[in-house]
Amino acid sequence: MWKPEHRKAACRNGLRYDSDLMDEEWLLVAPLIPPAKRGGRKREANVREVLNAIFYVLWTGCQWKALPKDFPPKSTVHYYLMLWNWDGTLERVHHALYVATREREGREASPTTAIIDSQSAKGAQKGARISIRRASMRARRSRAANATSLSIRLASC
Repeated sequence: MWKPEHRKAACRNGLRYDSDLMDEEWLLVAPLIPPAKRGGRKREANVREVLNAIFYVLWTGCQWKALPKDFPPKSTVHYYLMLWNWDGTLERVHHALYVATREREGREASPTTAIIDSQSAKGAQKGARISIRRASMRARRSRAANATSLSIRLASC
């Protein structure tokens, strides 16, 4: 249940977008971002803005081409999303922000209980690795499942 103290803690006034990182959050996350590769050109992209753009897409569910113009180019943002998803940076960023939020609210860093509803149980049956890309994709049935249901329909006719 949302109480006034919860609403006050969740208030993100003063930011350009609600999905943007606050300064305290950025200070926590910045050391987790891998440095630019040695050699070649220097990194031109503002990494904080790239992360803000990734959070914006995840927060709003907008299409890549609908990314506001004040963020880096969509190709740059998408490149970093794929890179950081592959090397585990996004998972580390999520964990750091999750733990900091729980501790700020006076809770233990790790939850002691969990609630599983029927939707969670259905999602767990798919057995897919958790990934940002899969979270935004539509669920598909495997060919084996389609073949099984087809054979059952043919047998019952």
